[in-house]
Amino acid sequence: MAIGTAIEWTESTWNPVTGCTKISLGCKNCYAERMAIRLQAMRQSNYTNGFEVTTHLQALNIPLRWKKPQAIFVNSMSDLFHREVPTEFILRIFDVMIEANWHRYQILTKRPGRVLELNLRLNWQPHIWMGVTVESEDYLYRIDDLRKTGAAVKFLSLEPLLGPLPKLNLKGIDWVIVGGESGPGARLMKKAWVEDIRDQCCFADVPFFFKQWGGVNKKKAGKILNGRVWNQMPETEEVLV
Repeated sequence: MAIGTAIEWTESTWNPVTGCTKISLGCKNCYAERMAIRLQAMRQSNYTNGFEVTTHLQALNIPLRWKKPQAIFVNSMSDLFHREVPTEFILRIFDVMIEANWHRYQILTKRPGRVLELNLRLNWQPHIWMGVTVESEDYLYRIDDLRKTGAAVKFLSLEPLLGPLPKLNLKGIDWVIVGGESGPGARLMKKAWVEDIRDQCCFADVPFFFKQWGGVNKKKAGKILNGRVWNQMPETEEVLV
């Protein structure tokens, strides 16, 4: 739980759930798993179970204590819609997001099927954004699932981008983030893949955010694409007060 984060497209992280299990190719070099194991070794209390899925009741009300409006990435160290997260706990998280409505919440999942299962029980509001990760063509179905949800703002995280995505259906999508894998064992991302996605976003008038080239030295590789920084964000009617 932190005010301030190195994740370029958000401002803070909130982790009422930690831990996850690998579900697709993008999970191979999971940064959250590496961090959780390190925090467990440091005897950090929230990571006593390492990277096992764990709910943290004591963390539920943290956004209520943050009075300055900000963008909050929900569960940067987990997947809110993992099967092991109890439905009632998910609903309680939504209750907090509704109560602390001066923030913007960004939720990201690789399990949009469960989002659909709960869709009618979730209190979607304009300040709650819902996104899916798509790392290659094998997972394009996640976008179709996302489109069927009631989220007011729907976004894609194409990170780590592991292959070309030449035929993205961006209908109903409000934002696209692209990034290469970083850290130990980082897999290659080709420039042509990024350029093609950017062009598709420009054609569809969808904001494009290029997060990073990645690699072992993420900072050195930077985020310049063809001479410029792409930090576009959705234009929304929500007002953070």
